Amino acid sequence: MLHVVLVQFGAGLVVCAVAGVAGGLPAALTALLGTMACTVPNGLFAMNLALLARTRRPGTPSAAADVPSALPLLVGEFCKLLLTVGLLALLVWGYKDVVWLALIATVCAVLLVQPLALAWPRR
Repeated sequence: MLHVVLVQFGAGLVVCAVAGVAGGLPAALTALLGTMACTVPNGLFAMNLALLARTRRPGTPSAAADVPSALPLLVGEFCKLLLTVGLLALLVWGYKDVVWLALIATVCAVLLVQPLALAWPRR
């Protein structure tokens, strides 16, 4: 899962560079902050998945103990979504020179590259 977060961060940095060339420093900073607002919650969720994969449920057969329960997964996803929305709201509220095109392009690039990163074969 960590490779997906790294691919998302790389896509955000590419958008940040393009935004910096096209729109200057405010656009680049907006894109960088948007990248962080989307990748940090995804990184925390990936760490949550790694922890869930390592924990075993006591009192279950070994095959069933390796399968994580759906509830912690859904709670982690809900927390990830809340944190992403909260960080994006904080960005819009706290940074006065928001370049909306750079922010929207960054969020789209970071979130849309996830299926590609999951489908890409790892070495």
